[in-house]
Amino acid sequence: MHFDQAWRCASGVLILVLLSLLPTAASAAESDAQAQAQRQATQPLNNAPFWREVRRGENPSQTTQVRGIETNVLVQSKGEMWREFRNGPITIYGGWLIVVVFLALAIVYAWRGPIRLHEPLTGRKIVRFTPWERIVHWTAAICFVILGVSGIVMLFGKYVLLPLSGHALFSWLAILCKNLHNFVGPLFVISILFLFVTYVRDNVPEPSDWQWLRRFGDFMRGKHVPAGRYNAFQKLWFWGGATVLAITLGVTGFILDFPNFEQGRAAMQLANMIHAGAAAIFIAAALGHIYMGTIGAEYAYDAMRYGTVDETWAKEHHELWYEDVKAHGDPRATGGAPSTAPASAMKEGWTS
Repeated sequence: MHFDQAWRCASGVLILVLLSLLPTAASAAESDAQAQAQRQATQPLNNAPFWREVRRGENPSQTTQVRGIETNVLVQSKGEMWREFRNGPITIYGGWLIVVVFLALAIVYAWRGPIRLHEPLTGRKIVRFTPWERIVHWTAAICFVILGVSGIVMLFGKYVLLPLSGHALFSWLAILCKNLHNFVGPLFVISILFLFVTYVRDNVPEPSDWQWLRRFGDFMRGKHVPAGRYNAFQKLWFWGGATVLAITLGVTGFILDFPNFEQGRAAMQLANMIHAGAAAIFIAAALGHIYMGTIGAEYAYDAMRYGTVDETWAKEHHELWYEDVKAHGDPRATGGAPSTAPASAMKEGWTS
């Protein structure tokens, strides 16, 4: 009996409280309606308050007709944060990194020129790269150049090219670069996989690599530093650039290239930032690799172009490899021993 009386008393109090709140709620609703009506009269088409609620997720009535991951998100606030970070630190620091490395290499070349041989050429050639090794290398290199140039246009073009070319020309150029980037990217990943399998055997770190790194300054000054088939700088590029950075670019590139795998906006924005940052580092490091393989060292380009190098070049740049080939032969060379093709034959890519 006492419980029934207490329950009736509590119910009565609750009803009185609710009734007292009704005028307040009605007054608030009426006030909001009046404010909205006044805003429509003084500021027609101003729906900013509605979109503020949507941005904060406070509007439960928002809906879309499309069904799928995150299709009910009308405004994503983190998208603005991604845009500011991409157009801010990544673009600024990434751009300056590439420029500084390029200028540093130009200064080094102007200061000392290419690393020249200390002895004359012998005319006897050693097979350094097989046709397969060169095909894999050039496929990856050509894909990299296309991706690097198109990526630079897309990331920095509106700051550098747009003021010079105008919107119409830059629009066509950006569309071309975007399509090249999207279609060449998967081919680059495949070529990198082949490159890794092809070159990994000779890029395993060895004790002599540490000695080479300690004497890197001597190498840049043109002094003789013994090395195996690949020196420590080339191995660092293989593992850090052609492997780690290339895989990073490949994974993030696939996330961006194939949004139909149902990854959300947050995943694609994160992938885009990692992709752009890794690409800037990759391009800067590749500039050093390209420099040393072309104008940085005399006759270095002949190795990848023709597949053979002179014995003098092999001895001065990769003495440990040269001695190994001289003592035991090399299956890359015809007959398992150093080739003796003359320089004229090398120009045609022949070996004896």
